[in-house]
Amino acid sequence: MSHTPGSAPKAPRKIQLHRKSRQLELSFEDQTFLLDAEYLRVYSPSAEVRGHGDVGGELPSGKQDVAITHVVPAGNYALHLVFDDGHNSGIYSWTYLYDLGQHQERYWQEYLDKLHAQGKSRAPDTQIVKFI
Repeated sequence: MSHTPGSAPKAPRKIQLHRKSRQLELSFEDQTFLLDAEYLRVYSPSAEVRGHGDVGGELPSGKQDVAITHVVPAGNYALHLVFDDGHNSGIYSWTYLYDLGQHQERYWQEYLDKLHAQGKSRAPDTQIVKFI
């Protein structure tokens, strides 16, 4: 049985972290998605990124080189992802992960547009320190 719109997808049949390419592979009943760590990081469901209540979150930038260090099941309904930049808050439900996979191209373009509008970059921030 495939996923029907409006219903929550079942847990993926396969969850595999590809460390070298920094991608998370999720195989649901009807589709397989390869989601980049950067994409998952900037679309974290955490309050830090999405906001809390009426207060908007912070648009993550400089996450081009981020990697996922740990993928931990959260009950039977989600994953807890830990990133090498220290971010570890946010539970990615199957529904949310499926949505990220289904709309990856559109969401990614929206993120790039917001970055551009705010004068931010995907590249990690660098700071130059001069010693006198």
